[in-house]
Amino acid sequence: MLNNIQSTGNKDTRSGFGDGILEAARGNDKIVALTADLAGSLKLNGFMKEFPERYYQCGIAEANMMGIAAGLTIGGKIPYTTTFANFSTGRVYDQIRQSIAYSGKNVKICASHAGLTLGEDGATHQILEDIGLMKMLPGMTVIVPADYNQTKAATKAIANYEGPVYLRFGRPVWPIFTKEEDFIIGKAQQLSEGKDISIFACGHLVWIAVEAAKMLEEKGISVELINIHTIKPLDTEAVIASIQKTGCAVTAEEHNIIGGLGDSIAQVAARHCPVPIEYIGTNDTFGESGKPTELLVKYGLDAAHIVAAAEKVLARKK
Repeated sequence: MLNNIQSTGNKDTRSGFGDGILEAARGNDKIVALTADLAGSLKLNGFMKEFPERYYQCGIAEANMMGIAAGLTIGGKIPYTTTFANFSTGRVYDQIRQSIAYSGKNVKICASHAGLTLGEDGATHQILEDIGLMKMLPGMTVIVPADYNQTKAATKAIANYEGPVYLRFGRPVWPIFTKEEDFIIGKAQQLSEGKDISIFACGHLVWIAVEAAKMLEEKGISVELINIHTIKPLDTEAVIASIQKTGCAVTAEEHNIIGGLGDSIAQVAARHCPVPIEYIGTNDTFGESGKPTELLVKYGLDAAHIVAAAEKVLARKK
C-alpha cells in the first residue's frame, strides 16, 4: 500500500490556501479575507482581484485584525484572518482567547510559514509552540494539512464548519500526494495498514513519514501510517484501533514535542491503551536560520530519525 503513495508534483501548502479560499468565496458570499500586511505571502492576490470589496488590509496590527474578525462574525460574515503562524498565535493570543474562543466566534485563523521550514527567517519567526497554544483553547478546532491538495480542501471545508478554527500550513514547495476528496475534518487519514508499528504524523512530516515507512518496510517492518491532519478534535477511535493492533507508536510533527501531536496521541494511549511511544519533533528548543531541509535534519525531523525512533520503540515493545 505504501508503494501506491507517490508524489504527483510539488507545490507549497500556502498556495493551497490561496486557491482554496478563492474557490470557497466563489460559492459563499459570506467569506471575507483579512490580512496583516502579508497578502502576497498568503497567496491572496487572486482573492483581492476577484473580491476587492470582501478584502480587508489591516496593516501590521494583528491584534486589531483579530478583533475586527470577531466583530464581522456578528454580522454573519465568515472571516479568514491571514498572517504568519507566529503572528497568528503568539502575538495575539489574548485577543484570540478573549474575543474569539471564549465566545465561540466563527473566525478562521489561517496561519502560514509555520515551523522550521520557514527557513532563513530564523527563530523569531519559526513558531514551534502554536499547535499547543491553540489546541488548549476550549472549542478551538486545529487542522494541520499535509500538502497542497489537503490544504486547499481544508480551506474550503472550514467555511461550512461552525466555530473557531486554526488552520496551519507552510512556506516551502512540498510533494503533493493526497486527494482533496479524502479530507474530512476530524477524521484521520490512514495511508497504509500495518501490524508492527503505528506512525502518526501531521503537516510536512507526513511526507517524510511516508519516506521513513518505505525504508522500514524494506527492513521487513510492517507500518501503519496515519495522517492526523486534524489535531483537535482528534480521531481517538482511529488512534486506539491502530495502537491496539500494533502495540507501539511513533509521532512526527514540525513542532515542539511538548504540547503538540505527540502529547495528544500519548494522552489517548494513557487513557485507553498504554503502549511505548517515541516522539519526533523539536525538543524544547527554538529554531535558527537555515535551509528548510537542512534544519529538519539538524533538529531530528527527517526520515532517518523517524526510522531510528521506530526501531527504538519496537525494541521497547519486545
